[in-house]
Amino acid sequence: MDDSPVLACVAVGANLGDAVRTVLQALQDLGRLPHTQLEKTSSLYRTAPHEAKGPDFINAVALVRTELSSLQLLHALQDLEQQQGRQRPYKNAPRTLDLDLIFYADQTLQTAELTLPHPRWQERAFVLHPLAEVWPQRVSADLLQAVQGQVIERLH
Repeated sequence: MDDSPVLACVAVGANLGDAVRTVLQALQDLGRLPHTQLEKTSSLYRTAPHEAKGPDFINAVALVRTELSSLQLLHALQDLEQQQGRQRPYKNAPRTLDLDLIFYADQTLQTAELTLPHPRWQERAFVLHPLAEVWPQRVSADLLQAVQGQVIERLH
């Protein structure tokens, strides 16, 4: 573990069961991870599945300050997914909970287990819109323009 905490960005999504409740619970759970503090959360957004089938997703983005390494954080996120009954029967299957590590400070990494920044974050309205809310410096107008064809609704 490093001595100085870093800012990390986690995308949260669910489209099975009570997705709103699951996403809200996951946002709270992120703040309960060891050596991790929840800094900021976006609004909730409803989106159609991207490159997948199934019910609409509820999505959000959270910023956490953590002393966990990027791999430790990834494993903690996977543990939270498992606690919510996450299964991976096939690529882009509907899910009870999906937690994606989008950024870990400015770290770039490409291993079999983890790629940072997340390789498709710039292609997804369900990441860009909530990210623009909590970390606007990361999202340009051009990025938002590029995903304008993806239907997304901010929930109140």
